[in-house]
Amino acid sequence: MSKEITSRSADYSQWYNDLVLKGGLADYSPVRGCMVIKPYGFALWEGMRDVLDKMFKDTGHQNAYFPLFIPKSFLSREADHVEGFAKECAVVTHYRLKNDPNGGGVVVDPEAKLEEELIIRPTSETIIWNTYKDWIRSYRDLPLLINQWANVVRWEMRTRLFLRTAEFLWQEGHTAHATADEAIEETRRMLDVYADFAENYMAMPVIKGVKSPAERFAGAIDTYCIEALMQDGKALQAGTSHFLGQNFAKAFEVQFSNKENKLEYVWATSWGVSTRLIGALVMAHSDDEGLVLPPRIAPLQVVIVPIYKNDEQKAKIDEKVDILIQELKRAGISVKYDDNDNNRPGWKFAEYEMKGVPVRVAMGARDLENNVAEVARRDTKEKMSLSLDGLAQRIKDLLEEIQQNIYNKAKAYRDEHITPADTFEEFEKLLDEKGGFIAAHWDGTTETEEQIKERTKATIRCIPLNNKPEAGTCILTGKPSTQRVLFARAY
Repeated sequence: MSKEITSRSADYSQWYNDLVLKGGLADYSPVRGCMVIKPYGFALWEGMRDVLDKMFKDTGHQNAYFPLFIPKSFLSREADHVEGFAKECAVVTHYRLKNDPNGGGVVVDPEAKLEEELIIRPTSETIIWNTYKDWIRSYRDLPLLINQWANVVRWEMRTRLFLRTAEFLWQEGHTAHATADEAIEETRRMLDVYADFAENYMAMPVIKGVKSPAERFAGAIDTYCIEALMQDGKALQAGTSHFLGQNFAKAFEVQFSNKENKLEYVWATSWGVSTRLIGALVMAHSDDEGLVLPPRIAPLQVVIVPIYKNDEQKAKIDEKVDILIQELKRAGISVKYDDNDNNRPGWKFAEYEMKGVPVRVAMGARDLENNVAEVARRDTKEKMSLSLDGLAQRIKDLLEEIQQNIYNKAKAYRDEHITPADTFEEFEKLLDEKGGFIAAHWDGTTETEEQIKERTKATIRCIPLNNKPEAGTCILTGKPSTQRVLFARAY
């Protein structure tokens, strides 16, 4: 099975595609730029979604759903917003088809033209804030904390499974507040939720920061982000949380009566993560043998494979396995007993290694005689012979060890690839030879940022929230700078 995967060192991009396709996560679609998420990939998304959904609800948010279609005029009300998304919008212009009288199949009925075109949502700020103006009247209606799980469409020209597709799944939170301070607090709170999820469930270390003006969300005052580092030294934006100020409230006339009975515009946030997280997970942890999945979000945590020569041996193994499965389930562990006789054990081992199942248990007739089972961990490929007595608890502990080990490995790589650069020559050399995050001084201008991007394809990934003030000079212009920011080439 592993021979079918291109190695990371030979072609990282092809290695990633091989894992997504052969690991059973997704497939290409007949619709350009779209993908089919296969059951295993969707189970992974469901696991992410369920954890995040609980985290949102624990912080006071409720789920709702808003229309897929947005009237074109809504996008025109916030100038920066429409400019930011105009080139990515899919537009519905007609509402009916008819048979071609010349026998050419179906054609668009020219008489069914919409009076106003509809945009398939690239993001939902406009339609949600148009709705909020009817929901918010008084300070008693605030804060309004709403999230929706949905799909969006952004007409990407260069697509890649999970990382950048024309249609993808995500969640988008949209909240309204009485004061700027409350909205900023919400923005930072949700950034912390994302960072908590990325590190403690995805085992993926992230850097929390704020985007530069050039990288800011269209229509936002500030964009906060979590940035992760992939194994090829490229960065990936794993989640964003936006302080929108009063821009959308003013555009859609969303006002409330304060405690003094005076009208004020509300303050807004929006925040989201998407199925891009699956791509991040693949690239952050996997190896040349297949996927490596953190136990806390793996669709399947343990697989048990019997090894036997006859029905009598199989019956004895079944009896022991049944006890183990019940104990594992009581411990909240997802487990599969693969006693399908269509494939040999060796094929199964390779298959579950490819799919990144954290723990594999093999049990044969000789193992039963010795009251043991062979336990293999996916992250290190280490195999151990463990007693059947107390095995469920040992596996539970092992899953936690694997979770921590995957995180530690990713963090060590990330930390080794945060490098300071003091000159532009050093900056370029690091980008080409080492990669990762480069901590460098920048003069704070969009013009300089754009020039650096044009010359190196590196962007400012974030200004870390825990940044320490440091006097220096911009690597490109030599102008004064008060702090280093993190640059990287990115997905």
